[in-house]
Amino acid sequence: MSKENQDILLFGKWSFKDIEVQDIGLKRYVNLRPVYVLHSMGRHEHGRFHKSEVNIVERLVNNLMRPGKNAAKKARAINVVKNVFEIINLRTGRNPIEILVRAVENSAPCEDTTRISFGGIVYHMSVDISPQRRVDLALRLLCEGARQKAFSNPQPLEEILAEELILAANKDIKSHAVSKRYEMERVAMANR
Repeated sequence: MSKENQDILLFGKWSFKDIEVQDIGLKRYVNLRPVYVLHSMGRHEHGRFHKSEVNIVERLVNNLMRPGKNAAKKARAINVVKNVFEIINLRTGRNPIEILVRAVENSAPCEDTTRISFGGIVYHMSVDISPQRRVDLALRLLCEGARQKAFSNPQPLEEILAEELILAANKDIKSHAVSKRYEMERVAMANR
């Protein structure tokens, strides 16, 4: 088989082909370029907006490595995501990368509030969120929700994160990330 006909599969199983970002605003910031290994060695770190060139699955892995149990253990975080993708595939029968992209789209808030001080009076004002920050917030909320549910819970992190991604992909309000998105947008709407 020639090199150009060969399909790059994530973890040797899932293809990046035919997965498209439906949210037009996030299209440039959700990178679906196929990769063999989810480790870019931090090349994106020193350039402005270069994190949008990092594969979305690697960004999920990086968000799992928050202070606590998984701090700076990328190999363990990659294994967690690999197991999460297996669980998602078994439960839904769909490509887990597509489920991740839908979850990010559905949990990315569009509006937030900011504090404005004017003449000694502080009030909140509704503002639009940039697409880069929307993706960052969505990934953070997904991982944060899974981490909170996994705390003092006998269920493994893999199952909880898989459940969170599936619920967020279906726009279910039981998902921590989706409920936080609606809460942020509701507060922003009240402050318009």
